[in-house]
Amino acid sequence: MSDWSHIPILEGRHVRLEPLQSSHVEALSRAVTDGELWNCWYTSVPKPEGMASYVEAALAMKERGQALPFVVRDADGQVVGSTRFYLLDPSVPRVHIGYTWYAKRVQRTGLNTESKRLLLTHAFETLGCISVFFETSWFNHASRTAIARLGAKQDGVLRGHMRHSDGSLRDTVVFSILAAEWPAVKRHLTAKLEQRD
Repeated sequence: MSDWSHIPILEGRHVRLEPLQSSHVEALSRAVTDGELWNCWYTSVPKPEGMASYVEAALAMKERGQALPFVVRDADGQVVGSTRFYLLDPSVPRVHIGYTWYAKRVQRTGLNTESKRLLLTHAFETLGCISVFFETSWFNHASRTAIARLGAKQDGVLRGHMRHSDGSLRDTVVFSILAAEWPAVKRHLTAKLEQRD
């Protein structure tokens, strides 16, 4: 059985994902200022001054066995964001991929495509997941489009599911990829990356 407590280093041509650590706070604080990502009311991206608490909460989730958080580096080794596996359920087995944000300069590049391919490969081929889920706010159209572009299918909308960071109610759009779909999705993501090379 795979070790669901271990955070691997996942590396490709455009991106490197490595275990999130407290030492990443300063670099993440710089990365988040590129695009002032916290200004989107329907996201949960921290402000620079809240980054230490954000990282501390992610690491606490890891210690409780609830998440595997990563820091994201670009091809030059610069910290450009964060992502994680969460809602880990080895009994199914399944994971969610989320809490993802990137500096504006690397958005709409091959970095996200390769990051998701690496995460999905680990989920399906190492952890043996039968399903991987993604969730986002109804109002986060960019995220919804990006998730669908990966090859995930929209399962539905959970109405009044939780709250946005500003306190307003959030309708959550749920997407998934099943293990049986993974070979085709992997080919699709590989082709998208080859088009960028």
